[in-house]
Amino acid sequence: MFDLFARVFGRDDASKEVAKDRLRLVLVQDRSSLSPQALEDLKNDLLKVISQYMEIDDQGFKVEFSRNENTTALVANIPIRNVKRKSL
Repeated sequence: MFDLFARVFGRDDASKEVAKDRLRLVLVQDRSSLSPQALEDLKNDLLKVISQYMEIDDQGFKVEFSRNENTTALVANIPIRNVKRKSL
């Protein structure tokens, strides 16, 4: 019966996962005392520094927190297009 409602009302498992990821991010931000603006600043700084060494796809650039029992990790997914070569 639930499957019928899901099909009729267009419930999408992908949007469910996105919502779950957003909630997880909000909870981890709250626990780490990092404001949304501070997270955005951190992402911009990472993007700026990494861009000095590599050409990256900033549309696919993703930074999030992962939390295990007692630790929080910063996880970055950075699609690299090309590594910049510096001549000596």
